Amino acid sequence: MGEIAERYRRRADAFERKVAAVAVDQWENQSPCAKWTARDVVEHVVTMHAVMLVPVARKLEPSDDPLTAFQEARAAVEDVLDDPIAALTESDTPGGRLTAERHIDQVVSDDLVLHGWDLARATGQDETIDPVDLEPLWATAVAIPPELMAKYRTPGAFGEGIEVYGAEVPVPPDAPLQDRLLGLLGREP
Repeated sequence: MGEIAERYRRRADAFERKVAAVAVDQWENQSPCAKWTARDVVEHVVTMHAVMLVPVARKLEPSDDPLTAFQEARAAVEDVLDDPIAALTESDTPGGRLTAERHIDQVVSDDLVLHGWDLARATGQDETIDPVDLEPLWATAVAIPPELMAKYRTPGAFGEGIEVYGAEVPVPPDAPLQDRLLGLLGREP
């Protein structure tokens, strides 16, 4: 198993545990994302998994149950990562021409961490981002050129209803790294 597949599986395990821990009466809880409930966070993650399948001519028709839907989406992405031909299939993406595995790594794998925090916050779970993920996500976030970050913060720039990041939330420069990351990406730590 390659590094990208391994990282994805580790992050998917953590996200799945959070989804499984959501109580039935918590699915409509407000998430840190202004327009989303806890259920919407999981639906977004599942939808983005489906987007990753398009370049390799695969489809996802997820269940209405959030846990089952994520498990189906996860299995489909893992199938791509385990298939050397599919994993190395290149396509044009908003981030340039990428292989399917690199696109998965840059989009849904990273999303599992950030949206895992969103889901944890919405449902009263442990909000700690794994330190193994924190530093690389910070390095990626601060390396985003200002003009691209502005586009990421513009609702609809990548399609109707898509808002990548909210407005930056001011956080003291000496705040813990997790708080600085969350603030940079538009979340109130």
